[in-house]
Amino acid sequence: MAQRSMWNGTVALGEVLFPVKLYSVAQEHRVRFREVHLSDSGRIMHRRIGSDSGEEVPPERINKAYETRDGKQIMVTEDEIVAARGANSKVIQIQHFVSASEIDEIFYEKPYLLGAQDGGERAYRVFLSALERTGKVGIGRFTLRTREQLVALAPHGSALRLYTMRFADELVNSRELDIPSLSREPSSKELEMAKRLIDTLAMPWEPARHEDRYRGAVMAVIEQKASGGEVKPRPEAEPQPTPDLLAALQQSIEASGRRKREPAEKAKRRTTSPKSAAGEPKTKPKPKPKAETR
Repeated sequence: MAQRSMWNGTVALGEVLFPVKLYSVAQEHRVRFREVHLSDSGRIMHRRIGSDSGEEVPPERINKAYETRDGKQIMVTEDEIVAARGANSKVIQIQHFVSASEIDEIFYEKPYLLGAQDGGERAYRVFLSALERTGKVGIGRFTLRTREQLVALAPHGSALRLYTMRFADELVNSRELDIPSLSREPSSKELEMAKRLIDTLAMPWEPARHEDRYRGAVMAVIEQKASGGEVKPRPEAEPQPTPDLLAALQQSIEASGRRKREPAEKAKRRTTSPKSAAGEPKTKPKPKPKAETR
């Protein structure tokens, strides 16, 4: 079944407008649990309780409030929040273009796919090609659900991608973090061996090689419990810093080389096995000489 679009609207680039559909290209595969009562396994229900009255408050009697620094609460209705979206809640307004190489990837938040709607195919295709050839990314804004998003419009293969982005004030300045300073420069020997290790472990990017091992492990625990098994946590040792960096680099290079050679050696052993497909030795025993007759 084809995935339906989650938002329909228009891309505006100057005076050029073309209708588009927005699709999510990421989905979570998390193991979801329910909260239950330990004694009788009954499901836990979460209710909204008034802090003053101690009574449950129905949804229609709940409103939003913003608390100021001096403790004052400003009541805000849903209609007032919707009004903050502005009049162009169905428009992706591209404001300017920048080189894709200038954007630090830390600003990218979540990817979406943009598809052209009827009547917008020509302009869609023109700007897709133009962005590919110029290496530029369109920066703009649009409102998704209840929040205005900073977005980047970029080409990706035969389609346009829309990335929601983080605002600059949402990022922590690295100078504010307690990061140890790097005083000593690496030696030429250390740097050379580190480069060798990187080259040894280098391979093409294949996303399918990487799976969510944690999710699989949690599901294995659930299956083991369902069949009546007992699960005990394994003791985990605290990793220690490498005392001898050069020795550790050398061992890592050698271990990586062995791992790369193992598949080829196994394949070679299979092809040079003394047994044929039927399981018989390839070299037949020599026939015994016949007894002479007088």
